[in-house]
Amino acid sequence: MRVADSWKDYQVIATGDGEKLETWGNVSLLRPDPQVIWHKKRDLKKGVDAFYERKDGGGLWHYNKQIPQQWTISWQGLKFIVKPMGFKHTGIFPEQAVNWQMMGDLIKNAGRPIKVLNLFAYTGGASVACSRAGAQVTHIDASKGMVERAKENAQINGITNIRFIVEDCAKFIEREIRRGNTYDAIIMDPPSYGRGPSGEMWKLEDNLADFVELTKKVLSDKPLFVLINSYTTGLQPTVIANILKSVFGNENVEADEIGLPTQEGLILPCGASGVKIWKN
Repeated sequence: MRVADSWKDYQVIATGDGEKLETWGNVSLLRPDPQVIWHKKRDLKKGVDAFYERKDGGGLWHYNKQIPQQWTISWQGLKFIVKPMGFKHTGIFPEQAVNWQMMGDLIKNAGRPIKVLNLFAYTGGASVACSRAGAQVTHIDASKGMVERAKENAQINGITNIRFIVEDCAKFIEREIRRGNTYDAIIMDPPSYGRGPSGEMWKLEDNLADFVELTKKVLSDKPLFVLINSYTTGLQPTVIANILKSVFGNENVEADEIGLPTQEGLILPCGASGVKIWKN
């Protein structure tokens, strides 16, 4: 387990009975979490600023006090916009700080210019972190709204050199193959299920292995790393490691759970992550 314990503006306060109580700066939020199957030790709703309730196949936010529509928090000098959105999201996965740190260190220590391709890139946490470390980043996501949010995260950090593209990730890679464009590092955070802008269907169990094979064709002759994240319930880190090894070779592949510390002394599991690193 790799634990994102370097936050100062974010913390998991308490957990239990399918919920997690968090502070995002000065704002407290209570959100559902399917991993939390243990019992809570106190009423988590008491005194919370806002909480998310699942309802009718979706859900909605309830506000106990007026909070900003959006606000910012910081991690090691980077700023990120927090905004309660539909389906319980806030625009940030704070556990990914363990990967932001690792990728930033790899880029800084590479001793050469690094081109990064960030696929299924959401609101751009990894894009911003890699750009600040010195990489030239191309950010791809099929959701126009999420790409706009990523642009905002780049803007508040004074970052202007990320290339943002709204497109189905597989179609983009196929075009890059035809163009002969390559990248030194690839990040991907594929969903369990999804649709591209033109209705393209994605199911992780059926498509991930072929997709990773496809990305190999846009790796440069001197690659640095390939990182795969997954929040798909039941997908073990070893599965990610095996895919990376089968496509890129067995050496220097690591995969593990990632998680967040809580004030209760527990570790909240937050998915799996695997990386292949080239020692150049």
